[in-house]
Amino acid sequence: MMLPLSEPPRSVCILRLSAIGDACHVVPIVRTLQQAWPATQLTWIIGRGEARLMRLLEGVEFITVDKGAGLTGLRALRAALAGRRFEVLLHMQLALRASLAAACVTARVKLGFDLPRARELQWLFTNARIPRRAREHVLDSFFGFPLALGIGERLLRWDLRLPADAQAYAARLTPDSQATLVISPCSSHARRNWRPERYAAVASHAIERHGMRVILAGGPSESERRMGAAIEQACRVPLTNQIGKDTLPELLALLARARLLVSPDSGPVHMATTVGTPVIGLYAATNPARSGPYLSIPWCVDAYAEAARRFRGCDPAELPWTHKIEEPGVMDLVQVDQVTRKLDELLGSQT
Repeated sequence: MMLPLSEPPRSVCILRLSAIGDACHVVPIVRTLQQAWPATQLTWIIGRGEARLMRLLEGVEFITVDKGAGLTGLRALRAALAGRRFEVLLHMQLALRASLAAACVTARVKLGFDLPRARELQWLFTNARIPRRAREHVLDSFFGFPLALGIGERLLRWDLRLPADAQAYAARLTPDSQATLVISPCSSHARRNWRPERYAAVASHAIERHGMRVILAGGPSESERRMGAAIEQACRVPLTNQIGKDTLPELLALLARARLLVSPDSGPVHMATTVGTPVIGLYAATNPARSGPYLSIPWCVDAYAEAARRFRGCDPAELPWTHKIEEPGVMDLVQVDQVTRKLDELLGSQT
């Protein structure tokens, strides 16, 4: 089977196990495939945690992988795929763990990244490659997969179906027309997080200057709960702390009702993008041009260049595109007044 394809395939398997943000980036690829090839069966091999959110995506079969189960998880995947053959596999993840999962998939075409980007030996597990590109946003790089198959149009659409119980949860927290700011303060990487007193200062500004409702959101880990408690203690005015109290669909429904989100580089910035909510992203450890909220890059506070000069002694253009500057204190380069100015500008643009 030569690429680009001359006719739609009967079946396409997508392999992207994690993380939440990258799973959100896959959704427009699914929508693009569905529009171009409505009769093609789409199957997505995905991590269990990510599947809790992505099951809101209609028209796709999901096969989950327990990423923490090691070889046991791979054996379970192989058993789930026994006797199945796909025409195309889209191998959209560079981790060796994902490539071992790809080895469990039987497909005529196994499409992966171009050689310069096929890190962790991904190229050994594929027999076709997407067009070579450099220094792209992650979502743009994902669009290289349908392009390689012969689909030139990009459908930038998410429209995940929000369950009624998730919508009811969000409505209880936001029962009226008061504008809501959601702060999701924690990334899965601690050195991407901002200081709690700075989040508290932004929350106080939103409440006192703009009359907003402020809700803290996040997962149930002890570090996230500590962060939420510290923000509450430092905030001059009351806010609502929902950290550890929701599910992923409930968080998505809450973000859909919010006026905006403030968060560091984390899954919720991309979840907000899927429901059209603007994001003020806080970036210093990572480059928002590569991994920022796709529709809100202009609203991000971008201290990555300053971090490159301060911690690496060079211009960011001299660093590898995927380079992270996760150094102690790097997020201190993001200042409170930079964030509040973005907030003021964004709210002004929405009036």
